[in-house]
This record gives sequence, structure tokens and C-alpha cells, in this order.
Amino acid sequence: MSILEIIREPWPWYIAGPLIGLTVPILLIIGNKSFGISSSLRHICAACIPANISFFKYDWKKESWNLFFVLGIFFGGFIAAHFLSNPNPVEIAPELSEKLATYGITDHSGLVPAQLFSWESLLTLRGFIMIVVGGFLVGFGTRYAGGCTSGHAIMGLSNLQWPSLVATICFMIGGFVMALLILPYILSL
Repeated sequence: MSILEIIREPWPWYIAGPLIGLTVPILLIIGNKSFGISSSLRHICAACIPANISFFKYDWKKESWNLFFVLGIFFGGFIAAHFLSNPNPVEIAPELSEKLATYGITDHSGLVPAQLFSWESLLTLRGFIMIVVGGFLVGFGTRYAGGCTSGHAIMGLSNLQWPSLVATICFMIGGFVMALLILPYILSL
């Protein structure tokens, strides 16, 4: 099996998980930095839109490493999606495929269903709720919780931070409620 074939296949949890987990000690050892993605939006706003807003008045240049990190994630995702993606349709359980078909979701050729996440679906009520309202709620929740899931669940829990434990528990409860109670209703629109 070639290295390209290995990269294209999904990696098992026992390899991908420790690789993600190793970012915590590496960031702490290299520069006493915390892992998180949501703070980079604040850094971008502070750098690009200098306004007289106290929230953006800080030395964002000290956090420029985070911008390079996010830029690396963006380009890594672009390269993976365009040059290293598996050409086969996404494999999902037959029961899930049948359930999704009842909601009109039958295209499993991409990373996300085109019937939910596309420019055409954005103009539907279901697509607007999923993309715009969902995006707003993610941004609001991230700000309200003081960080995103990667910052709290990966970095905060590994540092034994109580607020991160509370935030991660709330993220999980919210995810279960969404998946089991709210999402079926939205998909039926």
C-alpha cells in the first residue's frame, strides 16, 4: 500500500486521536501556547479592522502564530479535499442511508450532503436554518462558552480546567439534543 493510499483512507481512532492529542504538549513545550481556533477570528478582526473597540485593543501580533496555524489548517484542508480525497462515495450505515433518504438526502458523494450544504439549498428554509442560523448559533455559543470545542475539549480538559469540563459537557448535551430531537424536525422541512 502506497503512502498516498494510506493518506486517502480514514485513519482509525487510535492513530488520529493521539496525533490530535499530541498538539497539546507540543504547543505547551514550544511556546506555552493554548490550542484553539475560535480566538483567531478575534486576532483577524484586531489586525484588519482597527477600531476603537476595547475588545480588539490588544497586541494581536503576539498571537500571530495562531493565524499561521489556522492558515495551515485551511490550506491543509484545501489540499486534502482537492488532491488527496478518496474518490469513492462516503460509506455510511445502510440504516442511516435509508433514514436520510426519507428526508430527501441521497447524495453521499462528498464530505457533506449536497442537498443540505450548497448554494441552492441556502435559498430553502431548511438550508437557511442549517447554514445561517446554525453558523450564528455556533459563533454565539463559542463566544458565550469562552472558546470552541477544540479549545475546551482538547486543550482545556488536558489542562484539567473546570470551565472546560463544564463547557464540554454542555457541548455534548447540546449535540445529543440537536441530533435526536431538533435535527429530524429541521430535515423534514
